[in-house]
Parts: sequence; C-alpha cells; structure tokens
Amino acid sequence: MRCPYCASENTQVKDSRPTEEHTAIRRRRICPDCDGRFTTFERVQLREMMVVKRSGRKVPFERDKLYRSIEVALRKRPVENERIERLVSGLVRRLESNGEAEIPSTTIGEMVMDALRGLDPVAYVRFASVYRDFRDAADFQDVLGDIASDGSRASPSRGAGEDDDDKSGPPITRKH
Repeated sequence: MRCPYCASENTQVKDSRPTEEHTAIRRRRICPDCDGRFTTFERVQLREMMVVKRSGRKVPFERDKLYRSIEVALRKRPVENERIERLVSGLVRRLESNGEAEIPSTTIGEMVMDALRGLDPVAYVRFASVYRDFRDAADFQDVLGDIASDGSRASPSRGAGEDDDDKSGPPITRKH
C-alpha cells in the first residue's frame, strides 16, 4: 500500500481488525519513511462491475461514490453512519449477486431510491430530486403524493415512543 503522504510503497500494517458488520477489515498502517499513519479498509469484491450511464458510457462501479451519494441525501437526518454502511453493503451485495457485469445506472438509482424510501422519506425526496432532475414544484408534489399514499408509517430512523404524526404527516399532504 502506497503512503498517501510521501508515496513510499514501503508501508507496514500495525493493527488489523474486522469492522462491526464483519464486511471489511480495517488496517492501521505506518510509513517508516515519513512516520505517517493512515487507515485502509479491505473488502470482498465478488466481481468487477461496470456502470452503464444514460449516455451509454461505461465506468467502473465505485462503492465509495454510492456511499457518498446516499450520505449527501441523508445529511442532517437522524440516521447513524452504521445504518448507512449497512444500507450500502446490502445494495452492493444485491448488485454483485445479480450476476451481471454491466449494470445500468438507472437500476442503481432505483435501488437507492427504494432503500431510502424505507429508511428516511426526506432523504428519499432529496435523492429523487437530483436523480430524476426535478425542474419545478410539481415534480416534488408528485413524489410527496406518492409518499403520502403509502400511508402514515413511522420512519425506521425514529426513536421509540415518537409519534407518527409529529413531523411527517401534515407537511407532506399540504397544498400551497
């Protein structure tokens, strides 16, 4: 592993341990040339996957890009990083296990929207607004109408004892 500070290829592993979900190994490393310390993660990758963009261009699948896009949608929402990590790991497992080497970006986007819809409705709307390229308020109203038609279920990210109608009901169904 190359040192991110001095680019030396002579780094040493000082500590290894599995992550909480046992889906990766966390390694603490040190560079004997510059004394820099850094952390790396090792994950199982079942196959090389390519993402087929809407334009037809093919790019390698990047787990970190998927994580970042979900993290942006969940910014300032009451969802722990561990839940985001589990969600991303589950999505990657589903993509890898479907057996396809090339996956349309639309498939990934729809999977993310389905997962966010069940996790946090606000994050779902945020992600959908970017993914579906919303142009005006009517686009938001359509998505909010879909959420409202699902019924007033409690978000899984809520703590025990919180009321279902505290913040999720009226703002979704109001028309201005």
